[in-house]
Amino acid sequence: MISMNHTKTFKGGVHPKEKKGLTENLSFEEMPNPKQVIIPLTQHLGKPAKPIVKKGSEVLAGEIIAEQDGFISAPVHSPVSGKVSKITAGSTVIGFPKDAIVIESNKINEIVLMPSLDPEIVTAEEIRERVKLAGIVGQGGAAFPTYVKLSPPNDKKIDIIILNGCECEPYLTRDYRLMIERTNDVINGLRLIMKAVGVSKGAVGIEDNKPEAIKKLKEAVKNFPDISIEVLETKYPQGAEKMLIKAVTGKEVPPGKLPFDIGVVIQNIGTAISIYDAVVKGEPQITTAITVSGLGINQPKNLIARVGTPLADILDYCGGVKENAVKVVVGGPMMGVAQYDFSAPVMKATSGILVLTEAEINDYEETPCLRCGKCVEACPLYLIPTKLARLSAIEKFEDAEQLGITVCMECGTCTYTCPANLPLVQWIRFGKQRVMTLQRERELA
Repeated sequence: MISMNHTKTFKGGVHPKEKKGLTENLSFEEMPNPKQVIIPLTQHLGKPAKPIVKKGSEVLAGEIIAEQDGFISAPVHSPVSGKVSKITAGSTVIGFPKDAIVIESNKINEIVLMPSLDPEIVTAEEIRERVKLAGIVGQGGAAFPTYVKLSPPNDKKIDIIILNGCECEPYLTRDYRLMIERTNDVINGLRLIMKAVGVSKGAVGIEDNKPEAIKKLKEAVKNFPDISIEVLETKYPQGAEKMLIKAVTGKEVPPGKLPFDIGVVIQNIGTAISIYDAVVKGEPQITTAITVSGLGINQPKNLIARVGTPLADILDYCGGVKENAVKVVVGGPMMGVAQYDFSAPVMKATSGILVLTEAEINDYEETPCLRCGKCVEACPLYLIPTKLARLSAIEKFEDAEQLGITVCMECGTCTYTCPANLPLVQWIRFGKQRVMTLQRERELA
């Protein structure tokens, strides 16, 4: 079943300059193992993994070095063979110091694999258990432990699995290259997800600015009538969960609810491939696919790098930064995090590293709000960003809560559209964090 509707989308959003031409035609390169890896114990939403190795321990690539601690958690595997030099707090690309296991790599490249499972006869329980043991987390940004998404509550009937192939952030092309280079593995990964959750309908949502990938995906699903390729309007944030669900199914996720609640499970393209690799090849999640781009890097690339590789090593591998580089961002330019410490390592869900020049950064002076309403028109979640930002700035957090500040997904469309150059999403993020703290205090009272 192939969808021919090229106009599906959602209300609001923006269309920033894509700037994907720097890397969209570059095949993946596998980066050599670094001399040292730094593996944060918090690479996923939920509780940090619990270390099971000590300083001086000899480990092999693929070996579990930190075990899952609780339901919403994930084990961590060594991405290289070598010796544990220390377990310490260190910088991370998400901006907060976290405990990490530091391993000095040796030249042994063999990986400890799990037994291969036949995808045609593997059971749903076996898929979920393999995904759990492989330490797979979502690669769409939130890094939610994937086996949890494959285990919806018994009272939630799931109707469809949607793979997110939109990759709507500017610059990033790693999902695009995965769809081009590993097309069949994407679809077979989706089939495994469908089997694990027990649904008969699957879809891949992809923006219409990726014609080559669309063509290859359509060819790959010719023999799978239960999978559709949904071609969507190119618009940011088309790849956000709620926007993707609205575009593909017409359904809306109510405030405070999850996709589970309306019968949908969303997974990223990279996550589907990781599931395929774990089931069929027995590989744990020890590498990450990354786009390294921007006008400030000498050699833009799409890379397969070991989890835990320091940013500095990756930048050096890409020829180093140019003299006019002014900012390094991990992720996309809309929702990424600016970096201050290049010893911070890439993690399982790291999707991109951008080296930006002054010409690529909006550094205009702020002016008073014009009350033009452009941020309201652009907000895909029907919020009033300028009012939420103002309430956050004057610390009226309960009023901001009443206006739905916790619903905000911090996509940045409001800031992008603001002609007064107000840092709306930054103020909303601040207010949202304070409101969530207040909510936790109320629960404990």
